[in-house]
Amino acid sequence: MNTTRPKTDTYRSRFGLTHAPLPRDASGKSFFDQTAGYQKLEMYFQELLDEPGPGLLTAEAGVGKTAAIRNLCAALPEPDFKTVYLTDVSAFDFYRTLALELGLKPAHRKAELRSELKKTLAHLVDEQHTLPVIVIDEAHLLPDSFLADLTGFLNFAFDRRTLFALWLVGLPPLRSRLRMQHHASLDSRFAARIHLEALSREDFASLVDHGLKAAGARDKLLTDSAFELLWRASRGNPRAAGKILRQGLRQAHRKNQNLVDDYALTAALDELTPSKEAQP
Repeated sequence: MNTTRPKTDTYRSRFGLTHAPLPRDASGKSFFDQTAGYQKLEMYFQELLDEPGPGLLTAEAGVGKTAAIRNLCAALPEPDFKTVYLTDVSAFDFYRTLALELGLKPAHRKAELRSELKKTLAHLVDEQHTLPVIVIDEAHLLPDSFLADLTGFLNFAFDRRTLFALWLVGLPPLRSRLRMQHHASLDSRFAARIHLEALSREDFASLVDHGLKAAGARDKLLTDSAFELLWRASRGNPRAAGKILRQGLRQAHRKNQNLVDDYALTAALDELTPSKEAQP
């Protein structure tokens, strides 16, 4: 007996979409790389490839810092570059994971492990002509002890060279922490600093248009008033916009509409906003 349920109709089939618009894992053609902030980051990213050193990337949650750095790294050709992505690490976890990524058997003592890593990094750059690009995400969660330890690890050959490009990626408080006196040595080493703001209205309109077309839309799916509501409600935050837009498409589908109007988008916002009764 066949118990398979028939596939239910979805908003994607109604609107001719191959996937959800504005996904968090956007990559390749689905990633929008024409915002002013991304293009500025791209410039700094290239500069750190030409002259390796540490860079600092901050933004509020949902603006797209991780997606931006991920797409820049994805475009790097191998074996010219070796990308290592790390998140939520302690100092020893950082060295251990980095060692594993570079094909080393990690030593049990941190001092020995750091020494082995520096030799391997030097060999990678000087003999194999491969530049490591290391990304530490959620860097605002790193303890002060890690940041202090990182300063020493960046010191190669009496501070005469840097053997890898390093990006610390995190929320805005990371910038304030690094300006504190006890992190002055690390702070002075940053060769690039960039803070991504929420999108301007122009960039936001281009993002939404690109996101829908990349998902397969051939026709206009948002009324002008619905777009204005989406812009105001999301405040130019791509992650928030994606959630609201997808919920708006679902609401329009439930109402048997082929266009998302401000009524469908208002219903989407109501559904995404916790009710006062549910709040503590």
